Amino acid sequence: MARDHAEVAAAPDHTEREQPANPEEMSRRQFLGRISVAIGALGAVLVGIPFVSFLLAPLINQPPETWINVGDVNSFKLGETVQVAYEDPYSLPYAGVSDKTAAWLRRYLKDGKDTFEVFAVNCTHLGCPVQWVPDGEIFLCPCHGGVYYSDGQVAAGPPPKALPMYRVRLDKGQVQILTQAVPLGG
Repeated sequence: MARDHAEVAAAPDHTEREQPANPEEMSRRQFLGRISVAIGALGAVLVGIPFVSFLLAPLINQPPETWINVGDVNSFKLGETVQVAYEDPYSLPYAGVSDKTAAWLRRYLKDGKDTFEVFAVNCTHLGCPVQWVPDGEIFLCPCHGGVYYSDGQVAAGPPPKALPMYRVRLDKGQVQILTQAVPLGG
């Protein structure tokens, strides 16, 4: 047993670092370690730049305001809420059918003046499409039971805020709405 202990004590210690002959020189191990760290840092930067730019792009590149024609003024009856379809100007070239979207448009008289209101078709809970129920004069989200009054305010269910509304204008006999990439307003 004493012999085994003596052999272990005589074995060279591999845990000590190589020291270069000249303090200004670095050992091969130190050189390769520094190269490895530099390559790892370069890789992290190369992977990180696209990720960070993906996160910051919506804040930097705001989409322009786009007015979309949704129909002739005379095609909408007073007091009716109808769904109007249009192509999303913010969709990507490969979006296909998903670039088709809609909104709920209502024409009514306010103080004797012809007025239009347009509500987003998406529920503010999880974005499911809401349906207009004319008999109850409510918007209903079939996914999770969200209910909105006719003015877009939350009546019941999980929606956290009212249906977003689009700005509306009349231009040369056409009803136009100001679209937005994601209807966020309340």
